[in-house]
Amino acid sequence: MFAKVNSLGTFGMDVFPVTVEADISTGLPKFEIVGLPDSAVSESRDRVHAAIKNCGFTFPVSRITVNLAPADRRKEGPIYDLAILIALLIASDQMNINAEGYAFLGELSLDGKIRHVNGVLPMVISAHQSGFQSIFVPSVNANEASVVEGIKVLPVDHVLQVIDHLTGLNTIQPAVPCNTDDSEQLLYMPDFADVKGQYEAKRALEVAAAGGHNTLMIGSPGTGKSMLAKRIPSILPSMTFEESLETTKIYSIAGALKGKSQLITSRPFRSPHHTVSTMGLSGGGAVPKPGELSLAHNGVLFLDELPEFSRQSMEIMRQPLEDGKITISRASGTSVYPCSVMLVCAMNPCPCGYFGHPVRECTCHEGAASRYLSKVSGPLLDRIDIHVEVPPVDFDKLSDSHKGEPSAKIRERVEKARRIQQERLRGTSANCNAQMNAAMTREFCVASDAAMKMLQMAFDKLGLSARAYDKILRVARTIADLEGSEIIEANHIAEAIQYRSLDRKFWNK
Repeated sequence: MFAKVNSLGTFGMDVFPVTVEADISTGLPKFEIVGLPDSAVSESRDRVHAAIKNCGFTFPVSRITVNLAPADRRKEGPIYDLAILIALLIASDQMNINAEGYAFLGELSLDGKIRHVNGVLPMVISAHQSGFQSIFVPSVNANEASVVEGIKVLPVDHVLQVIDHLTGLNTIQPAVPCNTDDSEQLLYMPDFADVKGQYEAKRALEVAAAGGHNTLMIGSPGTGKSMLAKRIPSILPSMTFEESLETTKIYSIAGALKGKSQLITSRPFRSPHHTVSTMGLSGGGAVPKPGELSLAHNGVLFLDELPEFSRQSMEIMRQPLEDGKITISRASGTSVYPCSVMLVCAMNPCPCGYFGHPVRECTCHEGAASRYLSKVSGPLLDRIDIHVEVPPVDFDKLSDSHKGEPSAKIRERVEKARRIQQERLRGTSANCNAQMNAAMTREFCVASDAAMKMLQMAFDKLGLSARAYDKILRVARTIADLEGSEIIEANHIAEAIQYRSLDRKFWNK
């Protein structure tokens, strides 16, 4: 007897339909799975065998062949267990049902329970686009799958629930999406009101958040660089539904969603340790999985102690920061992950951390500061829009009992500026000023004559690159948006140039 049911597979962000075909014929008992299965798929034989027996059915003692079509694409993971079991029950005449219009996802335990699998959200989206009416998913994955409209998401905990639904004994109610609101999460985020002093640094981070600009903070230990960075998510604008969906898809594929998670509505904040490998940062593996760059998509990637990262790890970020995506090529195929991130870096000015400190003396050998700073390459530095010094905070500011400006007020200004940018960039590939290409920069960054003269003077004096020229214009455009100005004025250019002054002070020293 022959039967076939539908499932889906993933390779990176790509999803493809999989037809699970089961054939039971006479001959010596043998159970084979073909169609380029990996080890986890091949081990489905034992899981399916035990689950069929422990659910009260009879495992066919015949020659069994299960084909996962298309046969030229590699199948990986235990997601096909449920589909294989249903196909075998139909092929062995233990179930008389029509499985057309259904898709099946789920890993089986030996007693028939259905366990969590990765990548459910993109697979449910693909199932809807392929015309499936319903899809069975593990109950723990139901929240993330329920956000997809137009397809019935049927959450199941056990094989018998699937069979009862298919035979009409007990109908499963489709999962209902919950309301997603990030207001409660914002209440528990670190707030800029707790930061004492550092007005220049807070202003720079407000500009960075408003335009999505990459930022580098330089300062001695204890000046508050990490504290400032951890508060950036509290002033970032709310995610759109499309951004939430795209970020959640990445987390679903990586298996990083929590059990009760639905959509990720707060912008990610990723802070890998400086010992992270290049694969951990960019993604990879035999079957490419997303790395920290992609997990920070639509959010913040914070690299503390930047010079301590390996040279290879730093240089691997150059192209993804420019393109907003990262391509991982392996023998089994090529996968492209989005990684549109706001890069925030922090570093000391020298190995001991006190070069240029107003009170403490630097104990480094002569030239150590220059060698330490040169660990960050010029091309990577050129891709960072804003460089800001974070000086030590004096006693009077630290002991001041008054709180600073709260994140909520800063966020209002940031969101207003972002709305201006989204309206201006409507119909383009960019969502904020930092994502504008050279043509968009020329079109939208219109500056007054006085502003262009000031920019020319800075360009000649600092020896800036063409990329730095564009970035100054984009940062100035963001500053103008924060003030509601249609034209970039000289004071906007002056502030933007101030955020590039570290080129002269440290790298051109």
